[in-house]
Amino acid sequence: MSTQPIRPERSGPETASVMDAPPFKPSLVRAVFRDVTPMHVSRSAAWAAASVTRTVLTEIIDGARRAAAEEGRKKLIPGDLLSAIDRNVEPEVGSEWYDHSPTFRGLTGVLYDAEGVIVPPRRRSRSRKPSAVVGAHRFEAGVKKLLRSQGATAVPAMVRDLDGIASVFLTDLARDAAMVVREGGVKRFGTVTLVMPGEPAPPPFLEDSLRALSTRREDGRTIGRNDVLAATTMQLFGGNLRQRALTEAHEATQDTSAG
Repeated sequence: MSTQPIRPERSGPETASVMDAPPFKPSLVRAVFRDVTPMHVSRSAAWAAASVTRTVLTEIIDGARRAAAEEGRKKLIPGDLLSAIDRNVEPEVGSEWYDHSPTFRGLTGVLYDAEGVIVPPRRRSRSRKPSAVVGAHRFEAGVKKLLRSQGATAVPAMVRDLDGIASVFLTDLARDAAMVVREGGVKRFGTVTLVMPGEPAPPPFLEDSLRALSTRREDGRTIGRNDVLAATTMQLFGGNLRQRALTEAHEATQDTSAG
């Protein structure tokens, strides 16, 4: 595969290196997709998925950096992750990891069975079947690279949480992209536009772009870029983050071939 050209960095510390080559390599993306579907993943689809994952993690890290700065710290801790998500629900993804990580213990609620008895937390499985939780370690190098690009450092527990969230998010993205291919489009298509106070409304072209992704005309054996973008609209429920993820994925894939 040819090397993806490095794009100019955006100005400002919060968006530096956003448009560089994704920290999550396409080979890793393909491995995650293989865990959930036997379908072929096109080159542009792999780059799009890597870009979207980077955008989501960048948003989370930026929010955590802000929380740490308010306490006069430079190194990120799991508490900063909780603060970031509490302040901005847009990057609240990877909920499967919340049930696994001690960081989120007590925040996901108590489960009761039909008899009213508390259901104990699930134990870690020793199954050899690949899962997003078991495979989270594969994202460590990419997470550390992304942290460096944002001028941030994090304690090991925070890195582990970011690994897990990235792994679960990308796995969910792969499942939804495969479903888009099987169903011939986004059958449960819809838009929810969130506008935060002080932020401009999304441009009109966004809604048209989303509707264009709701139908599919490609073959049913290959996951393409538009399938990943359609899956992104399902994973990110609206607002500025979804708009930015779609835009950056378009830019990241404009020079890649469809194969």
